Amino acid sequence: MSPAATRGDQRRAALLEALDHHLRDAGRDARLEDINVADLSRRAGVTRSAFYFYFENKAAAVAALMDEMEDDAWDAAGLLGGEGVMRDRVAAAIRTVIEGWRRRTHVHLAMLEARATSAAVRERWESRTASFVEVVAALVESERAAGLAPAGPSATAVATALLDLNDRTLERLVRAPDDADWDPHVDAVVHLWTSAIYGRTTPS
Repeated sequence: MSPAATRGDQRRAALLEALDHHLRDAGRDARLEDINVADLSRRAGVTRSAFYFYFENKAAAVAALMDEMEDDAWDAAGLLGGEGVMRDRVAAAIRTVIEGWRRRTHVHLAMLEARATSAAVRERWESRTASFVEVVAALVESERAAGLAPAGPSATAVATALLDLNDRTLERLVRAPDDADWDPHVDAVVHLWTSAIYGRTTPS
């Protein structure tokens, strides 16, 4: 990698770090329209024009910051394909995602706004979700082929519905009070996942 490319990566990273700090400081009151690009750029130690070199707009910058949260989601996908009782794997996967979102509530709140206001960000989100649908659908198909899960709606339809459930759960999570008890809700989500795949609470 050339020195110029390295400097470019550092400037982009500095902008994302400044955005993360801004959103964290603003908390639940953060709004995209309130983000001042000049202030953000100054905080990152770059020019305002540099911001628009890396990001088309503020929504795109939020989406880029959200990419870092994909690590938790892919960790969860790996857990689904691991060893052990499926209910335990599903529970571990869901909790991994929720804990990741809980650590970055400020980013997810901003992403919800960006997704609602930017077609490009919405398309990016849907493309990312489609990748996870493929993982879950493959799992459902594998369990059916092994005789561990009954036939039913298409595996893709089941996977899409389950990820819609997760999406709504995460939206409720980031809007809930910090001291809310989420264990009962997560247990219910795990139950719904298991029941949707196996037609019963605990697969044999």
